[in-house]
Amino acid sequence: MSGKKRNLNQSAFMTILYPVLFGVVIVVLWQTQVLHKILGTDTFTLPLPDRVLRIIGDNAPTIMKNVWATLVVALGGLFAGSAVGFSLGMLATAAPKWGGGGLNVVAAFNAIPIIAIAPIINNLTKGLSDSPDVRSMIAKMIVVMLTCMVPMSINAYRGLTELKPFSLDLMKSYAASNRTIFIKLRLPNCVPYIFTALRVSVPVSVISALVSEYFAEYIIGVGRQIRENIVLAQYATAWAYILVACAIGITLYVILLITEGILLKGRK
Repeated sequence: MSGKKRNLNQSAFMTILYPVLFGVVIVVLWQTQVLHKILGTDTFTLPLPDRVLRIIGDNAPTIMKNVWATLVVALGGLFAGSAVGFSLGMLATAAPKWGGGGLNVVAAFNAIPIIAIAPIINNLTKGLSDSPDVRSMIAKMIVVMLTCMVPMSINAYRGLTELKPFSLDLMKSYAASNRTIFIKLRLPNCVPYIFTALRVSVPVSVISALVSEYFAEYIIGVGRQIRENIVLAQYATAWAYILVACAIGITLYVILLITEGILLKGRK
């Protein structure tokens, strides 16, 4: 068993090491301008990493204000979308005759590009408030919610219905109520599926928030700053916000993996 555990730890280490080494190689090629020669570009369009990092350091308060605005949208939409998606999964489980087919209809939302949803939702929410800040925030959260709803609904339905063989029959043989079956059997079985859905939803929530900010009325957020600086040909600042956006996505995903490892530790 110790050898097996050692092999698993080594595999996990290598899984982290390879992407890190790849990232280091890219940064070195970028800083030494080898990447510029490969891509046929210049340091104005693709600024060097040290300049991008210097811009982040010099504008940290402003950047953090925009990061916070994006995080509120991404996490708020993620929570709302996950809650709605899980509720749809429960509803489909309670009505098995149409449950699977109904979720196939819900899954059709995945075929709609975010860039198409965002301006439509932005126009539909203009009458919700007199404040452009409030209207913009609601519109962006709805976009994120719609994109995060589908993975959670499908995975929740699978977790609630794909039970271990004979486990449901055993619970019914003990005259367990539907509530007891849900709490003692279906919900614990669903936990790994929830994290599977979140592995998809967390990166998608950040991407959706960034894209929705492109079309929002209120000019705030990392995505909006990327757009504004590209329009003004401030490419170094735009790259600084792109790097920050990557950091947001990676940080949230790492937090998710750590949480999953703690909650599902020792679970087969």
